[in-house]
Amino acid sequence: MEQLPLGVRVRERATFETFLPGDNLEALRHLEALAEGRAGVTWLWGPRGSGRSHLLQATAARAARHVPAACLSCAELRPGGAAALLGWQGYGLLALDDLDALAGEPAFERTLFSLFIDAQERGAALVVSAASAPAALHWSLADLGSRFGGGAVFQLRPLGDDEQVVALRARAAARGLELPEETARYLQRRLPRDMASLCEVLDALDVASMAAQRRITVPFIRAVLGEP
Repeated sequence: MEQLPLGVRVRERATFETFLPGDNLEALRHLEALAEGRAGVTWLWGPRGSGRSHLLQATAARAARHVPAACLSCAELRPGGAAALLGWQGYGLLALDDLDALAGEPAFERTLFSLFIDAQERGAALVVSAASAPAALHWSLADLGSRFGGGAVFQLRPLGDDEQVVALRARAAARGLELPEETARYLQRRLPRDMASLCEVLDALDVASMAAQRRITVPFIRAVLGEP
């Protein structure tokens, strides 16, 4: 079988219902409340694969039922310059993913400061994510870091091995795929143990299994990954 490049991703809607909280239940409950109308500034931080992007997308999707809401990727906005952040004032909930991509950039930080003040004055919700806590980033506007630190700050912790298996099988089941437990554990042994990497490979396996009309088994995974 021809090896499939792992850049293929099947886009799916991130929801609260498809998020396995593990040790992050407090953060999940807080974000659910924001999505239902609670105001305030919230900072989520944690390593790759801890669920930051999933939770921000889910929060914006739920909030959009009631108020104007959006979830933006700061890493994708950065090439457009600080002007890419203009025009988002007035939203009931604004989520900014990977905010650390903009830290240390004065023009971006001034716009972020404006969004921060706008949310506070209107009683809206501003939710951001980064790989580190607010105080750990190198800000050009020191006051911005302290203001974010004064809001609700949650450290997201990655799922344990058993929880990862449950999450992977649930993700597969949501697509109509059967992923036996032994197959999920094989993926854990062969790949980096973070949910982002595991889900990326599961996405590729989904595409390959549909093309080949085959179940996702250990031999099939070996063929897709080009392993002997």
